[in-house]
Amino acid sequence: MATPVRHWRKLLAPLSSSRIGVQAASTGMEGVPYQTTMKEQKVATPTAVPAEVEVVVVGGGSLGCSTLYHLAKLGITNTVLLESHQLTAGTTWHTAGLLWRLRPSDTEIQLINTTREMLLRLEKETGVNPGWINNGGLFIASTKERLNEYKRLMTLGRVHDIESYVLDPAETKKLYPLLNVNDLTGTLYCPGDGTMDPAGLCTALTRWATQAGALVVEHCPVTDIRTSETILGGREVSEVHTPCGVIKTSAVVNATGCWANDITGMVGVEVPLAPMKHAYVVTEKIPGIENMPNVRDHDTSVYLRLQGDALSVGGYEGNPIFLDRLDKDFAFGLYELDWDTFSAHIDGAVNRVPVLETIGIKSTVCGPESFTPDHKPVMGEDINVRGFYHCCGFNSSGMMLGGGCGDQMAKWVAHGRPDLDMFGYDIRRFHPALNANKAWVLARSHESYAKNYSIVFPHDEPLAGRGQRRSPLHQVLESKGCVFQERHGWERPGWFSTRPAPPQTYDWYGAYDTPLNTDDCYKNLLVADYSFDFPSHHHTIQRECLTCREKAAIFDMSYFGKFYITGRDAQKAADWIFSADVSRPPGTTVYTCMLNHKGGVEADLTVSICEGGQGSACDPAFTGKGFYLAAGGAAALQNLAHVLKEVRINDWDVQVLDHTEDMAMLSVQGPLSRAILQKLTDEDLSNEAFPFSTHKVINIAGHKARALRLSFVGEMGWELHVPKSSALAVYEAVTAVGARLGLADAGYRAIDSLSCEKGYRHWHADARPDDTPLEAGLAFTCKLKTDIKFLGREALEMQKSKGIAKKLVTFTLNDPQRPLWGLEGIWRDGEPVGYIRRAEYAFALGRAIAYGYVRSPSGGKVTNDFLKTGDWQLESMGERLDATVHIRPPFDPNNLRVKGIYEE
Repeated sequence: MATPVRHWRKLLAPLSSSRIGVQAASTGMEGVPYQTTMKEQKVATPTAVPAEVEVVVVGGGSLGCSTLYHLAKLGITNTVLLESHQLTAGTTWHTAGLLWRLRPSDTEIQLINTTREMLLRLEKETGVNPGWINNGGLFIASTKERLNEYKRLMTLGRVHDIESYVLDPAETKKLYPLLNVNDLTGTLYCPGDGTMDPAGLCTALTRWATQAGALVVEHCPVTDIRTSETILGGREVSEVHTPCGVIKTSAVVNATGCWANDITGMVGVEVPLAPMKHAYVVTEKIPGIENMPNVRDHDTSVYLRLQGDALSVGGYEGNPIFLDRLDKDFAFGLYELDWDTFSAHIDGAVNRVPVLETIGIKSTVCGPESFTPDHKPVMGEDINVRGFYHCCGFNSSGMMLGGGCGDQMAKWVAHGRPDLDMFGYDIRRFHPALNANKAWVLARSHESYAKNYSIVFPHDEPLAGRGQRRSPLHQVLESKGCVFQERHGWERPGWFSTRPAPPQTYDWYGAYDTPLNTDDCYKNLLVADYSFDFPSHHHTIQRECLTCREKAAIFDMSYFGKFYITGRDAQKAADWIFSADVSRPPGTTVYTCMLNHKGGVEADLTVSICEGGQGSACDPAFTGKGFYLAAGGAAALQNLAHVLKEVRINDWDVQVLDHTEDMAMLSVQGPLSRAILQKLTDEDLSNEAFPFSTHKVINIAGHKARALRLSFVGEMGWELHVPKSSALAVYEAVTAVGARLGLADAGYRAIDSLSCEKGYRHWHADARPDDTPLEAGLAFTCKLKTDIKFLGREALEMQKSKGIAKKLVTFTLNDPQRPLWGLEGIWRDGEPVGYIRRAEYAFALGRAIAYGYVRSPSGGKVTNDFLKTGDWQLESMGERLDATVHIRPPFDPNNLRVKGIYEE
């Protein structure tokens, strides 16, 4: 007999509320709402493996099958997929299979579009129906803030030709009569959303791939992966061992989901995954529910998936159950539903669809899923194991993202890099030491899971896993009221409050019987930032910015990556890796990009040409010419990985020294920066003796430092790269002198505003791997006028000859009282032509400033004439605002201030 929803709490005895636990699995599969599963289909596969293939894909879920399919689409068919049980085993077979097209990222929109396009063609290609049901999707907004978030999604979707509509409660009721709309502010309706079937999808994908020549071998676990040594401490894949034989290969794709670390352990690495129980229930028949759209009620953390004439109900609770370990033979089993955990979803579901109060439950589904510290997948080639590719940790979105990610994974393997900007999924976004820190992975994954349906604000910061990497100035800055941001495990200064408010021990939001923190000062500071309007500390950031513009500011940028390239082939490596001309004399500092083979910007950084020194971290001893790299901290590992990969591919005789941890970096910027620093050093800091874009090893306040005459805020200033042991003394000396001249501590919120105001690019915002320097306004970083070969040169020369079809453009809002945050739509003469990548408030200009890529509706070249003409608007929260285009940066367009030239 069906059980009414109101009686769910009586169904199951409460299970243990311990944070980590292993629960028994049920052997039945009756709960899963699909008509068939791969377990029920007896498919004949080979019992032996090939002796040698180009690529081995491990794992027969949606990601493994999609990767195999897309490799075959690229013509790479000497491949094999190994599945230890049967296709879809593990997590794919019991997935809800939802697809939501609107996302807060253009990359995710493109990935999901690839999945959807694949679903629409698979039956024609293979004769197998992947189970695609296009019934639409509905997002529920109970507050104005939530509706504003949806309007941002609608704006970004519109730029990518995704149909969606904001509906009022009455319109929502007409669309979905069974829905309670009395407490709604509005909804966002996307007609193109839907669901898919795991068995049908994986069957179709593997049928096409095997017909093209690929192999699928079931009941064939991987028992070992062998590697051979390469230079600079690296290794490369050579063999995959199985009970069915040994396979020689140079590429392995690990698509094993919750079991990913069983495979990565074979090559001595680890990925940050936290397996958890994830559940939904399937109701009995609901009269009138047929053909209704799927629903996401984010404010109550509930989704409602149409299941024929019933609903699947699930969500993301605050106290998910972690799985300490997973049996390797756990394939098609399910866990008993833990009612204490799942009951968090019931009130929200019944409130949204009141008829559920009297509808029974037909089945429950509780299986394992893998979750990550930022709720995004882990993909890409491992930094130290060439040919070993991660493709796991999909946070219950593997079906939705699978088509697009399988496509990008195939291109990653085939071409060395994906087509799209995949840094948000790249393994290199995580610090390797934290990947193996189980406490950090669990806490951070819990917070990401619990907040999965929270509003995505522009300046969201985590509470979990804080304080992992700290600069030597952390304590003194904290005492001054610094509110820190977390990037790549580092605590970097965000902005300065009026009183100290350090991050606290993670309280798990009260879950697992953890007492809540009694002092919420830090959390309250963060929450005050969660707005689509100006935050309460807007004036504080203004003060930091204007003090830098008018006097001077000091920034702790110690989290930057700091690397040296030295050795016999250092110049050869630098010429190839860096887009700018670095065949310059020692003492020169060059701003440059690193490109991929398509000319995309893999990194932007500064390179200082130097000679061997006395042996300190800021002045290491080596023979010949060397190159000192200073790279943005959040992308430091990505930068290092790019360098190491090219060195290993070309077998150059170089050494790569990493001094990130034992050096600090202080940046003193502003009109009075010279006056402050000159009091602390005997080195002549005049324009003539120490011009812009040069560097010297100097003594400052009695300590050795590599001083770079650079600026990331558009002012005269110096970066002081000092040994960690000297950082505090140098900082205190600078601030003591600076106090008399109005020097202020400032953080990255000010840096973001100041750099945006000046027109300086941020990597992974203004310039990404899918943007070229020509498109990003960085052509000056490319040595195209020389005959020096460099990675990406051929692609740039071809693009230059054809003209660019998209261009990064600067906008300011005409209304000085309106903020911008990014993702705003760009309109020209009433047509959408792009969207904003990055936006800040420019305090010296007194208005919001933004950068976004623009395309011509005709598909032609984007010229200055195109930009100078037309009526330009930016769409923010569904409202179009008049804007002005700037061909050159509106602040200091002649670039005088960095040269120490301050006009009256």
